[in-house]
Amino acid sequence: MELIDITRRLSADCDELGFAAPVEYVYNPLDYAWQPHERYLRRFEGLSPEVVLVGMNPGPNGMMQTGVPFGDVVFVRDWMGIEGEVGTPAVLHPKRGIDGFACKKREVSGSRVWGWAQERFGTAERFFQQFFVLNYCPLLFFEAGGQNRTPDKLRKAERDELFAVCDRALTAMLEVLKPRAVIGIGRLAEQRAEQASQGMDVKVLPVTHPSPANPRANAGWMPLMDQAVRDAGVALP
Repeated sequence: MELIDITRRLSADCDELGFAAPVEYVYNPLDYAWQPHERYLRRFEGLSPEVVLVGMNPGPNGMMQTGVPFGDVVFVRDWMGIEGEVGTPAVLHPKRGIDGFACKKREVSGSRVWGWAQERFGTAERFFQQFFVLNYCPLLFFEAGGQNRTPDKLRKAERDELFAVCDRALTAMLEVLKPRAVIGIGRLAEQRAEQASQGMDVKVLPVTHPSPANPRANAGWMPLMDQAVRDAGVALP
């Protein structure tokens, strides 16, 4: 399957990269949580989505735990019907443990993304007939004290190398999926989608990130997502 091959290469290429302080720990869920991620790809690949939603990188209570983009445990397990074996990174931060599908903390951003999908489409099967969801970067970066460092905050040389790897993978995925539009969830995801889709007949649109740290999202994220989808030319049910 093409997406699986692209994702395996992305994971391997990311594992070859090096990161210096203040980054002390790097987690790659495509390594230790590959089984549920592969099940996600196999279950929903091949449905010719009209729109691809692109997030930035995994969240600590989402894809870091389940291997699925925006992967709040409840939505991945109960709505998508996906579970799988989850191991641990080779070097684990004592404050950033992996509980896998036993994780009790909710991923707010993931709950908002998948909650919107459930509210508008009902079943996962119906949603994925028109949409696909992926993350631009598969890695998480933690400082010595456990602080989460986002990819845009890396040192320039490290960021440039990482973006080159992730751009190549996103371009390849879009060539396989052939959507009419890409919605970047957050500014960085929008920017990288614009770069990766150059020369393609695809419209790139933004939606504000659903993070609880974002006041606009806290004021009501679903209407913002509805508008982004309408701007993409896709009718909501």
